[in-house]
Amino acid sequence: MNRRPVLKALPLALASLLPLLSVATVHAQAWPNRTVKLIVPFAPGGSADVFGRSLAGKLQTAFGQPFVIENRPGAGSIIGTDVAAKSPADGYTLLIMSNTHTTNETLIRKKPFQLMRDFDPVASISESDLVLVARSNLPHKTLSEIIAAAKAKPDGMTYASSGNGTPYHLAGELLKSMAGIKMVHVPYKGSSGARTDVIGGQVDLMFDAIATMKSQIEAGKVKAIAVTGAQPSPILPGVPTASASGAPGYSATIWLGLMAPKGTPADIVQRLNAEVNKIIASDELRKTWSGQGTLPMIKTVEEFRTHLNADIAKWAKVVEAAGMKVD
Repeated sequence: MNRRPVLKALPLALASLLPLLSVATVHAQAWPNRTVKLIVPFAPGGSADVFGRSLAGKLQTAFGQPFVIENRPGAGSIIGTDVAAKSPADGYTLLIMSNTHTTNETLIRKKPFQLMRDFDPVASISESDLVLVARSNLPHKTLSEIIAAAKAKPDGMTYASSGNGTPYHLAGELLKSMAGIKMVHVPYKGSSGARTDVIGGQVDLMFDAIATMKSQIEAGKVKAIAVTGAQPSPILPGVPTASASGAPGYSATIWLGLMAPKGTPADIVQRLNAEVNKIIASDELRKTWSGQGTLPMIKTVEEFRTHLNADIAKWAKVVEAAGMKVD
């Protein structure tokens, strides 16, 4: 076999690829050269929107191009997330997501996308603990006492949430699963109604955001039973963690992250990850967020991927054990 023609053709073939490689390199280096859109699949005013806007402003300063928030709420985050999934993978459309997305992987089977199939992890952003509160006249003062009472009288205790499948609902289901207790879930259409009825004494318990409940706790309208993170919260001194006060290993937080449509250039993903980590590590942001009961969640791209997969697996067990589903 005469290999000379093949060998002669190789340099020509490689030469023909050089312009394409050069174009790809220049394109990646030039990013961003126009507006970058951050889709928030939740309504304005929520934590994803508030923290997303804060991050967008810092990214705009860092990269010298507009980073704009586009709210696309609806169907428990499905509508906006699907828009992001179907967007070009060029670094100009990103998704602000939360642990609503990881629970939805099991909770909502019929979705037009799959999180880890249709998105690339970019960066984790923030993590906020919840607080378990009780109506002010509930006789039990600690989580251990509440668990003991629930075991003594199954379904004798009620807990409110902002709706089926929300992080507040799932925090309750996780406690039931880990403590081996039964409580009656009372879902509302939003947190305000649930909060009002716990304060009014119509419902026994509720998991809620610390920043939201702090003033109610200080006013004595509800009792703080436990916080849900790994460490006590600096803005609720003296309130123990759930893990240390009756449910060992318990952890339920609300966290936010950044993802991009699958196939977004890896160097763009890495640049975004580095810049987000730099922003959220700043003293300015740490101080602002800590006053709201929120901490920066700094991870590499691969660490965030591991976190996402672990969170999907964790909540899949809770959802399946509770027999929860949303069609």
